[in-house]
Amino acid sequence: MREVPEVPEEVPELTDEQRGRGLAARVPFQVVEVTGPSMVPTLHHGDWLLVQYGAPVRPGDVVILRHPFQQDLLVVKRAVERRAGGWWVRGDNRFAGGDSTDYGTVPEELVLARVRARYRPLTKDQRSVRGVVGWAVSALRPVSAARSVSRRLRAR
Repeated sequence: MREVPEVPEEVPELTDEQRGRGLAARVPFQVVEVTGPSMVPTLHHGDWLLVQYGAPVRPGDVVILRHPFQQDLLVVKRAVERRAGGWWVRGDNRFAGGDSTDYGTVPEELVLARVRARYRPLTKDQRSVRGVVGWAVSALRPVSAARSVSRRLRAR
């Protein structure tokens, strides 16, 4: 059974000076696991994400945030645009729900981290040579705002 580190209860706060220095501020990275279908096709249930806490967020970025009404629940969504009072976030799977169309703008302080990369573990049905080669080519991918899905969401 694979183990993924727990998301910290308290996310380290950054000073304005640290935010301005970017990577030099030694912003913490962590690995988290995706559960649920709200970000399909970009992310699937069981994918692992490398996230960076305190990273600047731009429209189109995939982010980790505290659910506005249930703050012990962390969710992964795409930051579509900055609005008065915070970020408008959407899931890439428009049929799954659970995004700003349900709970409105997410306050900036609830947006905790930016997703930097996605790792898709090998599944049991990928045991053939062809399956393993296909997995090896696509298992680790950066998650970027420049992807076509991001552009499509920003256009809405």
